[in-house]
Amino acid sequence: MTKPRLVLASASPARLRLLQAAGIEPRVIVSHVDEDDVDPSDPRRLVAALARRKAEAVAAACHDGELVLGCDSTLDVDGRSYGKPATPHEAVHRWLENRGRTATLLTGHHIIDTATGREATGVAATVVHFGTPTDEEIQAYVATGEPLAVAGAFTLDGRSAAFIEGVDGDPSNVIGCSLPLVRSLTGQLGISWTSLWA
Repeated sequence: MTKPRLVLASASPARLRLLQAAGIEPRVIVSHVDEDDVDPSDPRRLVAALARRKAEAVAAACHDGELVLGCDSTLDVDGRSYGKPATPHEAVHRWLENRGRTATLLTGHHIIDTATGREATGVAATVVHFGTPTDEEIQAYVATGEPLAVAGAFTLDGRSAAFIEGVDGDPSNVIGCSLPLVRSLTGQLGISWTSLWA
C-alpha cells in the first residue's frame, strides 16, 4: 500500500510548523480561494465552509493518494467573527476590546482523500483568556505587524503569547491546526496518523 502524503492547502507558516513538529512533512499548495463571499454571521459555519473550499480547490491539482487538508480560523467574540484585521487601527481596536475577556478561537478542518474521494470535516473550538496588556504594549505589538497576518489579531506562538493568560481546550487549534482533530479525521478515512509521519 502506498504511503499517504498530506498536502496542506494553506500559506500559514504556523500550520506548517505545527505539522512538521508532529512528524509530518506536508506538501504546501496555497488555495487562493475567495474568502469574502461567505456569510460571517455564523462563525462555526464560516470556518467549515472556507476549510472545505480551500481543500476542494487544492485537491483538483493533487495526485491520487494525497490527503488534502484545508483549514480556516476565526475568533468568535460574542457571536461575531473576527478574521485577520485589515489595518493596524483595527488590530489595536480589537485588542482594546478583547483584553481581560474570553473569546473562542474556531478552526474549520476539511480533509479530502484523493485516492478514494472520501472527505471528513470538523470544527475545533478553544476558549482563549486574554490578558490585560497596557495601551503602550498593544501599540508596540501591533507595530510589529504580526497581528495583521492572523485571525483574531493574536498568536499563541509569537509575540503576543505573553498577553494570553491561558486557553481551555486544544492549544494547537489556536495556533492554526488542531492536531487531535486532524488525527480523528484521518482515522475516519481509515488512515493511520502514524502513517503520515515522515
